[in-house]
Amino acid sequence: MRAQLMVLDRDPEVVGLAGRPVRLLWRDARGQVRSWVPQLFARHRDGTAVLADCPSHPEAGGERARKAAKVLEAACAQAGWSYRRLEPLEKTLTANLKWLAGYRHPRNAGRPRLAAAVRETFAQPRPLIEGAEAAGDPIEVLPVVFHSLWHGKLTTDLETPLHERVLVSTGADGANGRGGPGSGDGR
Repeated sequence: MRAQLMVLDRDPEVVGLAGRPVRLLWRDARGQVRSWVPQLFARHRDGTAVLADCPSHPEAGGERARKAAKVLEAACAQAGWSYRRLEPLEKTLTANLKWLAGYRHPRNAGRPRLAAAVRETFAQPRPLIEGAEAAGDPIEVLPVVFHSLWHGKLTTDLETPLHERVLVSTGADGANGRGGPGSGDGR
């Protein structure tokens, strides 16, 4: 769930998030009261919304989860929302998102001149450490690079481990751009 929350938080189209936002109650075919609490709610900039569960594996929750998913899909459709079971992310992507999330705060954006220098340095793909050194003191520059990767101002393939030689760019060069907001989220 934390990994999916990071994906949604990183997505610029998501403007609101909530965890365990609602409990749905209904009666099954035998008249018994059933309930389910979806794990996440996300509101998008265009007004659409999604309720989601984040199972640890595709069969998590068994038959109860499958029945609840059908009820949730119907309830969400009535509200104009959608319901999804978001598949677990690959471990490397999860680790990279966790690392970058540590740099999401504006304090890591750097001074305007430094942020501009970082974007200019990575206008063409280059290894992370080479670009950081070209933009200035890596101790000051690396948080700006990681902040920019989190916010999608820079891109890299987040499905491979982040390391000093990973290629980073602004994405304007037409590189694959994988790892941008919303990647790997199962949506």
